[in-house]
Amino acid sequence: MTELATMDFHPQPQAGDAKPWAFPAPERGTLDNGLTVLRCHRPGQQVVAVEVNLAAPLDAEPAGLDGVGNIMARAFSEGTDKLAAEEFAAELERCGATLDAYVDHPGVRVSLEVPVSRLPKALGLLADALRAPAFDAGEVDRLVRNRLDEIPHETANPAYRAAKELSKQLFPATARVSRPRKGTEETVAAIDATAVRAFYDRHVRPSTATVVVVGDLAGTDLDALLADTLGAWTGNTAEPRPVPPVTADDRGRVVIVDRPGAVQTQLRIGRVGADRHDRVWPAQVLGTYCLGGTLTSRLDRVLREEKGYTYGVRAFGQVLLSAPDGTGAAMLSISGSVDTPNTGPALEDLWKVLRTLAAEGLTDAERDVAVQNLVGVAPLKFETAAAVAGTLADQVEQHLPDDFQAELYRRLAATGTVEATAAVVNAFPADRLVTVLVGDAAQIEEPVRALGIGEVTVVTG
Repeated sequence: MTELATMDFHPQPQAGDAKPWAFPAPERGTLDNGLTVLRCHRPGQQVVAVEVNLAAPLDAEPAGLDGVGNIMARAFSEGTDKLAAEEFAAELERCGATLDAYVDHPGVRVSLEVPVSRLPKALGLLADALRAPAFDAGEVDRLVRNRLDEIPHETANPAYRAAKELSKQLFPATARVSRPRKGTEETVAAIDATAVRAFYDRHVRPSTATVVVVGDLAGTDLDALLADTLGAWTGNTAEPRPVPPVTADDRGRVVIVDRPGAVQTQLRIGRVGADRHDRVWPAQVLGTYCLGGTLTSRLDRVLREEKGYTYGVRAFGQVLLSAPDGTGAAMLSISGSVDTPNTGPALEDLWKVLRTLAAEGLTDAERDVAVQNLVGVAPLKFETAAAVAGTLADQVEQHLPDDFQAELYRRLAATGTVEATAAVVNAFPADRLVTVLVGDAAQIEEPVRALGIGEVTVVTG
């Protein structure tokens, strides 16, 4: 009889002691040209992330040129005074680097990721893009055409259309936050290279900009490297543009964006509330997560698990604008989609969730799960240099202290159930919410009117 072979197994690995973790603290400095520098050494992160905040806010765009900030941001990677667009792209590729830029209400963000061994070359390319962008007329015209092609596709997306309508309903038409960040067909069509250059000359300068560098910086003379690259960028020392106050009309009402034949209704419910400067922010984050932050939150438990109306509904807060004096505002929203025949019942149950929350409050179990999910996963969330750099850049953009994120986790862990309940109830009062529904008005208008959650208006899609 053949003997059975035996195997020797290695001992099962055992978990070690948990190591204390805190969001990394950056070091601050300033270059001779006035550029603010935040650096954060992250051992082992061989891909360095660089974020540049440019104080070119959307409310600074000239009248009739909404979207010029976005075109400018895209044009940063379309050539410099040294390299044409194709040559610039080729040099980035040789570095193994990626360069992206996008615009939001506070300003423009330029992001670079590159292996640390190629950082000197990549920082030189970034510096040239900021110092002397080509803004070639042909390239700008191409970017404008590309943007005009995107707009119909975005408008056809129910989630985008709902978000666009909510901003239009909440804010005065004169406020830039009421209009699409990247402009409309009419305003984008009016943009040319001259307009882009004028916007750049008026608002982009090192004295009002900040660069964040995160990665394994051991062996890198970052001071010398920055001085030779971004330090060569010059400009005047004008003060940043004041942040406009945010005013909103959150009278409870419903707007239906008619999409005849739609098999689903896209929901976007919201109002304006406290931003990260407000002491209620940690409790608001915690309570909002309990309401609709994950699959186990109240909205999903009722609308998805119990009733089967939706694949998921989320509640969240998104900062709009923050000022240096600590004033600002965030958009507080509930978003999701439901099947058309159940639009009325789904909204009815959603309002029941809000009213029950106000009457009975959150449970300790809900609060504990939220803390575990928000605080416990933080070390994983910030494993990459890009995640750390992006958060530090957000803090700069929102005029927050460098230790804000670390302090936020401490305050989340210390927030009790009663405090979280009060914050989320104040954030989403059942009678002060603007509701936007993108769907088939012929099928959903009457059931929605019957709910009595506000005056109902129908607009074309």
